[in-house]
Amino acid sequence: MLSNELSDAEYAQLLSQYEYKFQKGDLVQGTVCGFDSEGAIVDIGAKTNAICPEREAKLNKEDNIEDILKKDEAYEFLIIREEDEDGRFTVSYKKVASAYSWKQLEEIKEADKVIEGTVVQSVKGGVLVEVMGVRGFVPSSHLRAKEVENIIGQKIELKILSIDVSQNNFILSNRKVYADSIEDIKKDVFGQLEVGQVVKGEVVRIADFGAFIDIGGVDGLLPLSQISWKWVDHPNDILKVGEKINIEIIGIDFDKQRVSLSLKNLEPDPWIEAKGKIQEGAIVKGKITRIKHFGAFVEVYPCVEALLPQGELLQYQNEHGVILDVGDEIDTVILKFNPDDKRISLSTNLEDAGK
Repeated sequence: MLSNELSDAEYAQLLSQYEYKFQKGDLVQGTVCGFDSEGAIVDIGAKTNAICPEREAKLNKEDNIEDILKKDEAYEFLIIREEDEDGRFTVSYKKVASAYSWKQLEEIKEADKVIEGTVVQSVKGGVLVEVMGVRGFVPSSHLRAKEVENIIGQKIELKILSIDVSQNNFILSNRKVYADSIEDIKKDVFGQLEVGQVVKGEVVRIADFGAFIDIGGVDGLLPLSQISWKWVDHPNDILKVGEKINIEIIGIDFDKQRVSLSLKNLEPDPWIEAKGKIQEGAIVKGKITRIKHFGAFVEVYPCVEALLPQGELLQYQNEHGVILDVGDEIDTVILKFNPDDKRISLSTNLEDAGK
């Protein structure tokens, strides 16, 4: 009579016929049972628990494995090494998470979304950033910060410029985040600007020809000639970067998105004040403010300048035996005074007085 009972050996042999044969490259579900000196111990349903080495669990070097893989929780793992002599498989959590990260990064690029990354290293031509456990490259030309060393370890906002999953390569831009937002701001600001409007602004850059003023997201140009009614040698003489000022809009080019500004328009026009003070034929003591090859500019009233032609200047110097310089005072005669055109004709010949 045959027995219906199987011996242990027979049962094990029968069970092995139905047991799944795990292989390298399999994606498996596993539950974290605990941790040892090598890494995380994972139950994937094999005879023996698998091991997920610390290097295959951590997305970033500074991460703690127990913060990534929680005990008694299930995760997806990739088998990266088949059974060793103890019948144990080696699995990777990082490779699965990385694959998902690349997929998400592709979706983020497609949607043109902003993501956050950590600057981890300065390299030739730019910096490496860590984004969702994956490293990408940001060229120096796409960084807002000038001093790269100052942003190592910092989180910055980024947009993906290009991505190649097959090469594990993607390039990002920090500048594009702000460029895109600035364009949106500009459109909004330009829609509210009007010529003659007085707005608050901040000096953001100074050049020889003027200063650039941020007026709420748009940089307007304050030309040298519009800084003050008096002569200004350089914008630095009047303005400082970071200084906040009130400024008048005197011109808008919507097509080129340019704004022209004036500071002197907020001051009283000295030419109007001079109307009742300056008379043609009058002798006026003036101060030389500039000397050019064609003559000298003489301040005949506060912030009101007139040109003394080169011939008149040379004649005065010859007659008086002097060489005039900026800051010197001389007696002049007002030959013509046209405040509307802001023009004054001068002479050093005092005999012309009263004419």
